[in-house]
Amino acid sequence: MHEIITLTADSRPIQYLCSKDKRLAKLISTIGEISYARHDDPYVFVIHEIIEQMLSVKAANAIFERLQTLCGGYITAEKIADLSDADIKTIGTANSKIKYIRSVTNAALQDHSFFTKLESLSDAEVYTRLRALHGIGSWTAKMYLLFVLDRQDILPYEDVAFLQSYKWLYKTDDCSPASIQKRCKKWKPYSSIASRYMYRALDTGLTKEEFHLYK
Repeated sequence: MHEIITLTADSRPIQYLCSKDKRLAKLISTIGEISYARHDDPYVFVIHEIIEQMLSVKAANAIFERLQTLCGGYITAEKIADLSDADIKTIGTANSKIKYIRSVTNAALQDHSFFTKLESLSDAEVYTRLRALHGIGSWTAKMYLLFVLDRQDILPYEDVAFLQSYKWLYKTDDCSPASIQKRCKKWKPYSSIASRYMYRALDTGLTKEEFHLYK
């Protein structure tokens, strides 16, 4: 179990972000402190993210739970390897995703320290290693960097949940990567921390009401 990380008004990243972005500062003030921990199992995390690609969270979680059941309650590379493609297809996932799951599983079995080795690599190197696996795109690689490795400067502009909060906070429909990168450049080197507050805004229902900077 990874340690619980708590960010408060006294935390350096929070003070920095609040000094750089008044809209984000208002959001941080509204939410207050947040706590989180890194995901415990890198392999399971990636399998879940593969299942979630192009699906709603609810649908993805339902399929993932069926896969857990197939694996006897807990997913491991060894248990996945013992399942046939037909077995995995019964949970309701696409043939393409079965191939992606096989790719990640093979990498984990061929090199048992595959995910451990990522810990010591730079963000760019981790991104490249993960993208080399069949079915792992930019979104999945960034989710891994953010939620498994807790890298501090990840800007997940490919993520639908992030974009929902981004459009709400900045009152814009321009969600092009170039536009987001330009606006959020001031978050560096704590883009991940800012992103966690964007996710929390959505999770807590704040985005259901119009954002007011000075209200």
